[in-house]
Amino acid sequence: MERQKIDAKTALEIKKAGDLLGKNPADLLVERKLVDQEEIAQIRAGLSALPYVNLLDKKVAYSILNSISREASENYRLVCFDRDAEAIKIGITDPDNFKALEAVNFLVKEEKLKADIYLISEASFQKVFKQYTSLAKEITSALEEKAKQESEGEKSTQNKEERIDEIMETAPVAKIVSVIIRHAVDGRASDIHIEPFFKETRVRYRIDGVLHTSLVLPRSVHSALIARIKVLANLKLDETRIPQDGRMRLVLDDKSVDFRVSTLPLLGDEKVVMRILDISRGAPTLEELGYSGRVLKLVKQNLKKTTGMLLVTGPTGSGKSTTLFSILNMMNLEGVNISTLEDPVEYFVKGVNQSQIKPEIGFTFANGLRSLLRQDPDVIMVGEIRDNETAELAIHAALTGHFLLSTLHTNDALGAIPRLLDMQVEKFLLGSTLNLVVAQRLARQTCPNCKVAEKLPTEIIEDMRQEMAKLSPKIISVELPNFDLDKAIFYKGQGCARCANTGYKGRVAVVEAVDINDKLKAIIIDEKKNLSVEDVMANQDFISMKQDGIIKVLKGITTMEEVYRVIRD
Repeated sequence: MERQKIDAKTALEIKKAGDLLGKNPADLLVERKLVDQEEIAQIRAGLSALPYVNLLDKKVAYSILNSISREASENYRLVCFDRDAEAIKIGITDPDNFKALEAVNFLVKEEKLKADIYLISEASFQKVFKQYTSLAKEITSALEEKAKQESEGEKSTQNKEERIDEIMETAPVAKIVSVIIRHAVDGRASDIHIEPFFKETRVRYRIDGVLHTSLVLPRSVHSALIARIKVLANLKLDETRIPQDGRMRLVLDDKSVDFRVSTLPLLGDEKVVMRILDISRGAPTLEELGYSGRVLKLVKQNLKKTTGMLLVTGPTGSGKSTTLFSILNMMNLEGVNISTLEDPVEYFVKGVNQSQIKPEIGFTFANGLRSLLRQDPDVIMVGEIRDNETAELAIHAALTGHFLLSTLHTNDALGAIPRLLDMQVEKFLLGSTLNLVVAQRLARQTCPNCKVAEKLPTEIIEDMRQEMAKLSPKIISVELPNFDLDKAIFYKGQGCARCANTGYKGRVAVVEAVDINDKLKAIIIDEKKNLSVEDVMANQDFISMKQDGIIKVLKGITTMEEVYRVIRD
């Protein structure tokens, strides 16, 4: 383990920040990714003379885990992770927690066992603690409770005047919905799908962009699940013929999480999709998203401009909004007035004026943009340019001394130009205002904990060789020093507990960017020409999304399988 990762200057800054924010310096070190929780735990173990153990990949048998009750485990922040006839192994998160040590002594005294105490990280504790109740166990328990209530209900008379929402608050179906939502948030899911079939109801979570079936429920509970979600999202219970959209906010583990709820009538029943919006978390930096090299440099250069338009393009779910907020964070300075129009508000940024559009009452992107121009903004962010009116107003804003950020749904960076022209934007206005167009996809990252070397098929290697041959030696030397495809080592994740046996954990942006320089502006304005990839390559060092994906594969960040999945030629 590296002991000198933090220099004296950084240590002093962390201490001052901890005093100012009232936070533990160790927690700040983890938050700022200077060290991870396991390194902190190892250092603390050394200082407290306790042995350290990493439980992140530990699967604990239910009988062993229950040596300590769930309540005691939660109260004292300790878990039992192993035992035999003579000794019990217990992990604690705080060596100075005397109450936890007293609880351990009481336990071993009763059972006449020897106690081996280890120091574990908070992450290890959470990983093992979650094993007390799995999704399947909790749902099974709730279904049994529901069946029991239904059985008793047949023998008794229901109070007809009892309010429907009160019934749902106390019914097991409320617990089922709560468990589904909590496990989705814990599992880093971005969406929850609840789908009816002939004999069953399927619950799927979208994790790192891919849907996984997490649960199959009896078809008999489907209507009750939908009704419970409708109550939470303030939707009409008796309206099942048309789609409905709503929103709800829940507090999970002391943090607010928003859910955008959409219902869709199918042949038999309604389907529900819930988009999870954790508004308490901040947007990651561009570097954390996977921006590097030429693209990162281009974005930073364009942010120095005070007028014009920067667009981020890509399909739904490609991380466009996250990228925009990363850029907004870079521009969020004391002397800059930033205003946004969003649908929905996905991140909360201190110091930025954020507005949620409401088309049902006439507060659209176009109407909102007119109002924003009277709010003396320096930077305007419009969630999406969807129609001719919004496009025209966005161009007008960029022409009149504002820096405008927005998104478009196009397949690549160059596709933004014909898309805007289709929205009746004049070519000379577009050429005058457009500064930079970035296109991106999100590829899953290879799990760092279980990645192993793999051999790629010859045809894939040849495809990579052809793509890399299109790049100039200058670009390759910057992005991949000492590049040699024949000697490259490729990696894949073989699956482990930390990545739920998928081989992937987290996502990285695969990006391309077109810098609209003077030569490209002239081509856009020319009525007799259409801007092509060849024009771009002739005027700047261009890296396509596929080439950027290959570079990330060669760096061991992702796999060619993922690059092919997110970028379909």
